[in-house]
Amino acid sequence: MRRSILTGLLALGAFTVSAQQDPSWEPVFRKINDEVQQHSKAYSTLKDATETIGHRLTGSENGKKAETYAFNLLKSYGFTDIQYQPFEVESWSRGQLAVSAGSKSNLQPVKSVSLAHSPVKVDLTAELVDMGNGLDSDYVAKPGIAKDKIALVYLGTLPGTTGRSLHRSEKTAIAIKYGAKGIIVINTVDGGTLLTGTASVTGKLIPIPAVCIGKEDGMRLKEQLKTGALFSRINMTNFSGKIKARNVIATIKGSSLPQEKIVVGGHLDSWDLATGAIDNGIGSFSVLDMARTFQQLQLKPKRTIQFVMFMGEEQGLLGSKAFVHEAIKNKQIDQLRYMLNFDMTGDVRGFSSSAPEAQPLFQAIGSIAQQIDTVFTNSFSSRAGLHSDHQPFMLQGVPTGGGGGGRGANGPAGCYHADCDVFSLVNSEQGMKNTVKFVSMLLYGLGTADSIPAKKLSDEETKQFLLKHNLKEPLQLEGEWRWKD
Repeated sequence: MRRSILTGLLALGAFTVSAQQDPSWEPVFRKINDEVQQHSKAYSTLKDATETIGHRLTGSENGKKAETYAFNLLKSYGFTDIQYQPFEVESWSRGQLAVSAGSKSNLQPVKSVSLAHSPVKVDLTAELVDMGNGLDSDYVAKPGIAKDKIALVYLGTLPGTTGRSLHRSEKTAIAIKYGAKGIIVINTVDGGTLLTGTASVTGKLIPIPAVCIGKEDGMRLKEQLKTGALFSRINMTNFSGKIKARNVIATIKGSSLPQEKIVVGGHLDSWDLATGAIDNGIGSFSVLDMARTFQQLQLKPKRTIQFVMFMGEEQGLLGSKAFVHEAIKNKQIDQLRYMLNFDMTGDVRGFSSSAPEAQPLFQAIGSIAQQIDTVFTNSFSSRAGLHSDHQPFMLQGVPTGGGGGGRGANGPAGCYHADCDVFSLVNSEQGMKNTVKFVSMLLYGLGTADSIPAKKLSDEETKQFLLKHNLKEPLQLEGEWRWKD
């Protein structure tokens, strides 16, 4: 009996996948595979950009160079419908920083790095207080202990503790809420590695200084605090001002359903400690090569496809927020059928989507990809998270997705946002080719399918989706929760 039921379910699954397939996909997917395997430029252009531009910090001269580089690259691929999408941002860049800690009369230097959107100028000396993981529960357990002090918090979740691991910006917002005058974040990576990134949930300047220190220094301070009071001095200068940055958008207009749009993007910008090869060179330069592949093969899907290089992701999803704001303003938000985001995505072997109902279509596409190259596992996951360029789309109910299932980003995970995020970490050209070719197949399948089962959610449906995925608390901290209970 059980075997009969299982056989029936397997047959139903096979029928569902096969029913979703289009017979025209297979020859096109083979052309995509051959083109990418033989002529991909994702790896070589990323290498060139890291060598000739360096970092790609939004608002900096290097950031402008990166925008121009992407625009000219798309133009060289034969695109005529390319545009800059300018937006105004509060530019932030680091200046000088000195952090010390110890007894009140014997403060010793501590290696550190400023977190973005810290104030322009601060010279603060205050008592240091251990706030554990930096969650609301840590402050509630010790009422008033952080007021007018510098909170020492762990970036992730301390061993032996429980609770949600919030983003560094959300932990900073909590520290501010409970009256802290500064925050020192302990990195989770061994070897004294320092992490940068924004400490602001809004992309605007925060009222307190925020810095990151190495794991070993941070854990040493935690131990010392068990036996007596410690103080810390944070002396920093930074730079901030309004500037313009630009998303770069290349469009292939749909042949028969041009009003239905699929956006595929990745953030072009990076932090300034290194050249951002992994975050997010492997994602953004893979998307650029997807665009090249479509143009080279003269692929004409039914639906419009927009290849987008977002700027300002690192400072608070500024470019993707500008894109969505413009779509709402122009009453085109309902035209967005899917947003595929590639942030630190390396060596794609499977697909993902926020909409589980898309699984049959995604895996129908993937089953053909797997026949062409068995390295593709055709795995599927349905999940939802924050803090990358899919977020503004997701908050408007647009289905989002991407890829994964392979070895992921190359190099040590500890180089995330650190000074070791350089091109030598990208140790697999084939990994980038896999991302380009398999996602190009997904794009073409979505662009030509008779129908896409995932629909744009209504406002109430979006709320329930976010509640289901436990995203209310972090969105409230960001000021992005628009619903009233």
